[in-house]
This record gives sequence, C-alpha cells and structure tokens, in this order.
Amino acid sequence: MRTNFVEELGWRGMLHDAMPGTEEHLMNGMQSAYVGIDPTADSLHIGHLVGVMMLRHFQLAGHKPYALLGGATGMIGDPSGKSQERNLLDEATLRTNQEALKAQLSKFLDFDSNAENAAILVNNYDWMKDFSFLGFIRDVGKHITVNYMMAKDSVKKRLSSESKEGMSFTEFTYQLVQGYDFLHLYQHNNCTLQMGGSDQWGNITTGTELIRRIGGGKGYALTCPLITKADGTKFGKTEGGNVWLDPNRTSPYKFYQYWLNTSDEDAAKYIKIFTFLTKEEIDGLIFEHGEAPHLRLLQKRLADEITVMVHSQEDLENAKKASNILFGKSTSEDLKGLDEKTFLDVFEGVPQANIPMSELDSGLDMIGALAAKTGFLGSNGEARRELKQNSISVNKEKVKEDYLITAKDLISDKFVLLQRGKKNYFLLVVG
Repeated sequence: MRTNFVEELGWRGMLHDAMPGTEEHLMNGMQSAYVGIDPTADSLHIGHLVGVMMLRHFQLAGHKPYALLGGATGMIGDPSGKSQERNLLDEATLRTNQEALKAQLSKFLDFDSNAENAAILVNNYDWMKDFSFLGFIRDVGKHITVNYMMAKDSVKKRLSSESKEGMSFTEFTYQLVQGYDFLHLYQHNNCTLQMGGSDQWGNITTGTELIRRIGGGKGYALTCPLITKADGTKFGKTEGGNVWLDPNRTSPYKFYQYWLNTSDEDAAKYIKIFTFLTKEEIDGLIFEHGEAPHLRLLQKRLADEITVMVHSQEDLENAKKASNILFGKSTSEDLKGLDEKTFLDVFEGVPQANIPMSELDSGLDMIGALAAKTGFLGSNGEARRELKQNSISVNKEKVKEDYLITAKDLISDKFVLLQRGKKNYFLLVVG
C-alpha cells in the first residue's frame, strides 16, 4: 500500500525542501529514489542515519529505494560543507567498506525479498571507472556551463574571500560527477528522485538539469534539514569523535548513552526522526514527558528504540545493565558480566593504578589497596576511617579492613573496582 511519503517526512521534521511536483509524482504509482552515502569508512555513523531513515520511509511508503555508495565520488571528495579535501581511497579499500556498509544498511532496508520495491545497493565506481577524461568532458561537461556551476553555494563558499583553502579542479567537478550519477540511475533504473541533506541541493539540482538536457526527462529533488543540537554543538560527535554504528568502533553502551544524554528539546525532535513510532505514540510520549521531565521518558524511549534497531535487544539489555552499574544498584556479578570494552567504556576517565599480579597471590590488604600502594585515598589513616564507616566497596560489595583482594576479585582477569561512597571510583589494573 502506498502512503504519502512527503507528508510523513513533513510531520517528522525531515523535510527541508522539495522540487515542485515531487509529492504529486510520488503519489502517481511506485517510484524509485536514491541517497548517496560516503564509503570512506567501513562503518556508517549516526550522521548518515537521517538519509538511511528517509530511504526506509520511502520503502515503507511503497516505493523502491536505492542506496548509492560513492566509490567514485569518495575518490574525489565533496566540497559541500567542507573546508578542505578528504583523503582519497583505493579500490580495494572501497570494496571492503561497501560490504561492511551493506550489512549495516540491511538492518534498515529490505534488500533480499522478492518484493517489487526491494532495495538495491549500487556503487557509482561501477559506471564511472570506464569513463575517460575526454569522454566525460565531451558527453557530460559540455551540457553544463561554468556559470551554472559557479552559482552553487557549495562552490561560492569555497571560492569566497573567507576561504583560505580555495578549491581544486577535482572538487569543482564533483557536482558534475554526482549529477551524472542521477542521470545514469534515471536512464538505467528509472530513478526519478534524489534525496539528501539540505547542503546537497546544489549537487542534486545539477543532476536534474542533466536529466533535462541529456535525458530529455524530469528528475526531482528532496532534501532534509541538517541535524543540529539545541546547544549548538555538533550532532553525532562526542569528545572521542563520531558515534559509529559498528560496535567495535562505538560500543552499544556508549551508543545507548549518547541518545540517553540528549536534551529534552533534542529528544522531542530526534524521536520523530530516528524511530518509526507513530505520530500518536510520539505525541503521547511528549505529553507524558512534559508532565514529569525528571523521568526522562523521551530520552529512554529514544535510546531503547534506536539501540535495538542498530544493534539488538540483547545489546540494549547489556547497555542498560552497564548504565545501572554507575547509576543504580548492581552487584559484583553484574560487573563481571561486562566484556572488557564495555567495562572500560563505563569507567572511562576513572583514576587508576597498576598493581603487579604478585600482590594478589597472598592477598592485597585494604589499606595497601586504598592508600599505600595506589594513592586512591590520601593516607593510611583516612583509609582506616573510611573502612570503619563502612563506605568502601570492592566490585560493588561492601568490605571491612580485614578483607584481602585476590585473583578471585578480578574482572576480565585484570581489573578490580574500588569505591568510596556512591560516586568515587578507582580502578586497579593488575598485570
């Protein structure tokens, strides 16, 4: 059943601009559209997710989505929103990245069914690699004037007096290469719509112009807003860099925490963009959240939905358990259930001391563990006082002064977690 795709994007805050006639075109039977994805890493990050969600909504609306990996354009670098050129990759690396990205995209898009609107993955390197330079400037370049290309915002910004970098000829031609992708998909796959972020409008409309001039047809353009955060900091970035979909780059715990820590204003916006909850469900959640903001219902539901979608239900449960270790009641068994990467993510930034394994052979006494051999507490006397006041824990279990730390206390065979009170943590790294 076909639904109104443009209307769906509209109420979700995912529509920035659309070429006149786009909505009518999409209501006139099944259509095909594509979003370009940069394959310069072997994982998507959450900055890619808006485009992927657009493709998913497109498929749910009964249309056929194409995910285009920019193997050729990834070798050049898109000047839009960039102040300098990106690194250029070889073909073998791009192919490796392509396989990894398809696996991630498969969590959102149906590539494998026999449905008429099953998704298709394409790579523009496959049709660009056979072009000669002379062939490209003869068959494509002659149809677009330099005046037309210079008028694009992405070009004007890089050529303005404020830009120190200038713009290479390679980057200047980027919009022609991207425009040709649209023409190729229009001619070979009957693809009539290109979608992307609002910074892509200029590149997309170069494609519609090539379809008009060379293909003698009509192409359409639709863009979504660039995602921002209410506090002005960059969406999808942490102090450690991008928030990746690959669990080896960003653990499910850190992924979950990113969404859990969004502001109320951002959570109300993101829950429409990054989940498939209905308008009624979201309106209900926003109302409930407004009644009791301290319960953070929006953030919790957002984090739950997107963690399951990108990772799994099991990963979500583990991320919640890991979160409870810092903020809720948990046991040494919960701690020992964490894998090493998640454990280190949870206790990132916690002060630590290295202890040789030999110290644990006959048992490390608590005064040594807290003060003499680690410096966690200022003095042996302070260590004794805290132990008497029952405020010291080893791996989340309260201990007395006579407790000895041995190999049985090790987490992942190398860590022991000391704690004073509720919030003061210290890590013994044993090796």
